[in-house]
Amino acid sequence: MSPAPNLLPMPAHVAIIMDGNGRWARQRGLPRLEGHRRGVESVRTVTHAARALGIRMLTLYAFSVENWRRPEEEVGGLMALLETFLALEKAGMIRDQVRLRAIGRIDALPPRARSALLDTIAATAHCTGHTLVLALNYGARTEVLDAARAFAAGVAAGTARLEDADTWEGFARHLYTHDLPDPDLVIRTSGETRLSNFLLVQSAYAEFVFSPVLWPEFGRAELESAVNDYRRRERRYGLTGEQVSHPGPGISSQTEPAPAII
Repeated sequence: MSPAPNLLPMPAHVAIIMDGNGRWARQRGLPRLEGHRRGVESVRTVTHAARALGIRMLTLYAFSVENWRRPEEEVGGLMALLETFLALEKAGMIRDQVRLRAIGRIDALPPRARSALLDTIAATAHCTGHTLVLALNYGARTEVLDAARAFAAGVAAGTARLEDADTWEGFARHLYTHDLPDPDLVIRTSGETRLSNFLLVQSAYAEFVFSPVLWPEFGRAELESAVNDYRRRERRYGLTGEQVSHPGPGISSQTEPAPAII
């Protein structure tokens, strides 16, 4: 059956705040790290489901700059899980033409985790089918600070102009995501309804879905439900609904730029 003509296209870029691993484990009397292990299984399930649905880019909030404050054992376990995930998934990413990217202060990751990450990024750099972005040691405020520092350094070195910051596009080229499209849809699991310092500026015009499902139980059905919710909405980008449905001269039905999928 053909989709209803008023549905939005499939989102090109979906970003997910993966939340609820600890609560899932606590509800079952298990260690928190077991919740994170089960969360890795959901990462596999959801990345495969996203590709099957035709979502070209998926960004996962894997580790925030604030997460370093968690118990040392948990942080070490998370870094070990990252290494294991990359080792197990690298061949499949190459086979399925999935390019891995990472955003955040990657240089501050532990050496083994950083090495595994950079190795997989290099090994999949030629892939053009889909893109998986891991936000690691990431924070949106930290990203803006780093971008401002890079912009100031560019002005001082003569490689950037102060006038570049007159437009958002001029400044945004200094963000971690400078060559990635903004997310169309942001999903947060576990019933929490906050962004927790994730892609704050990139999500200015994104749609949001807050799922009550804990991340270890979030799978293809939940992803499809969120996407279907998104597709039933109207994206106005500051216009009226009438302008979007009946654009006049000089008004596009989508006023935000739509970057090509990298």
